[in-house]
Amino acid sequence: MTESVPEGILKRQSARESAARTYARVLPIVPVRARGMTVEGADGRRYLDCLSGAGALALGHNHPVVLEAVRTVLDSGAPLQVLDLATPVKDAFVTELFRTLPPGLADHARVQFCGPAGTDAVEAALKLVRAATGRTGMLAFTGAYHGMTAGSLEVSSGAGDVRATRLPYPQDYRCPFGVGGEHGAELAARWTESVLDDPKSGVRPPAGMILEPVQGEGGVIPAPDAWLRRMRQITADRSIALIADEVQTGVGRTGAFWAVQHSGVTPDVMVLSKAIGGGLPLAVVVYREDLDVWRPGAHAGTFRGNQLAMAAGTATLAFVREHGLAERAAAVGARLLSSLRDLAEEFPCMGDVRGRGLMIGVEMVDPEGERPGSAGNTKAHRTDLTEGGDRVDGVDRIDRVDGIDGAHLTRGACQPHEGEEIHEADRSPDSRGARDPLPAAPELALALQRECLRRGLIVELGGRHGGVVRLLPPLTVTDEQATAVLDRLADAMAAVAADHARGTGRARRSSEQVPPQGGRAERTR
Repeated sequence: MTESVPEGILKRQSARESAARTYARVLPIVPVRARGMTVEGADGRRYLDCLSGAGALALGHNHPVVLEAVRTVLDSGAPLQVLDLATPVKDAFVTELFRTLPPGLADHARVQFCGPAGTDAVEAALKLVRAATGRTGMLAFTGAYHGMTAGSLEVSSGAGDVRATRLPYPQDYRCPFGVGGEHGAELAARWTESVLDDPKSGVRPPAGMILEPVQGEGGVIPAPDAWLRRMRQITADRSIALIADEVQTGVGRTGAFWAVQHSGVTPDVMVLSKAIGGGLPLAVVVYREDLDVWRPGAHAGTFRGNQLAMAAGTATLAFVREHGLAERAAAVGARLLSSLRDLAEEFPCMGDVRGRGLMIGVEMVDPEGERPGSAGNTKAHRTDLTEGGDRVDGVDRIDRVDGIDGAHLTRGACQPHEGEEIHEADRSPDSRGARDPLPAAPELALALQRECLRRGLIVELGGRHGGVVRLLPPLTVTDEQATAVLDRLADAMAAVAADHARGTGRARRSSEQVPPQGGRAERTR
């Protein structure tokens, strides 16, 4: 049989591209056209895109104001690449950017153009505060993600030998102190104060603290506003620079133009990328002018003068500001969160639904798994993608959903027994999450992602165990599109529930004939 054009392209990609590729493994589509929230594949299928270039496309694909801005630069004969020279295009971008910044920062700020990726802007921010303070240490948080270059990895979760002190990031569902809510956030703040003030903590006074107002890759975890204000006070009292990483949260994504504005906090440094370039590569650091101790060339990059990205960014920033898209994101996001929480009442494997604005996460769990502290519990089940490979536990990742045997699950992974009573205390993310979160279920998240794709919905995965399904629709999402997203996700969730309920039944019957040590559940512990 003759292979189709998209099949051929996907096959050549697999043969030629690095094993480090990620999205291509779980989204086997070949986009050829896109507009707004709609992406069309080479096979003619259309998808609603809730990935939005990992949050880079605030206005969706090919928005008219972005295309017009790019065409204007191209038609003008302006240079496309200008290093760090001054141009009218750059001047317009900086003017619009400063118009949107928190007033306490915009009035006394400097901007540093970096290499065209958020991770380089993080590197610049770390270098800057170290140079300004004469200190080398950094404070960072569990679950953080700040990029893939060396310095950025130091302050991200999972780092090894680093110069960063790791602090607890407050969250309700998997609170590191087992309490959640305001009390959990208070304990996290007290831990931070203790580390900094205890002369025997082993932590020297650091140059800065870097944090995400909403952790993205960490599982869509919004920082409590009161806790964020506490971090601002703690750092200000100790002359520690506060760095807000707004690479993914910025430009209206969370329901405010910048996520720090929810708490009224003005950081010393803001790291910006993704949406500020209108979908084109651009990254900057904005910081208090008294931190501007750079020597010429202290942080440079050939492509920091991308004129097309600056023009696209100016158009995007202005459109979001003038059309109130941050407020729109807050309203649509609240509707999506409410509807998804209602859906979680029907499917217990949706352990927690959380987010802010149009940055939403659904954490998938094993509702019959052992809770922390339960008899016989050792650790939450997790399955990681093998390093650099296409396979998970020996199974092709993209085909894993159909072949999962569910032996590590019991009693129908996503559904209660027929007639079984589900207590409200077990339904509530606040009460359940603060004390006894259920084990993460990355297999179910992967299954849900694939079922969504089958129904024409693109979603992302993230979180500590890869068990969080993430929604990042463009800020221009219509009410009709939001309804379609909910309908497709609900239909996909029902399919996952039914499939895994059947798979669990097969696993139980099989376990009656195979000794426990020979089963899959034993091998994966």
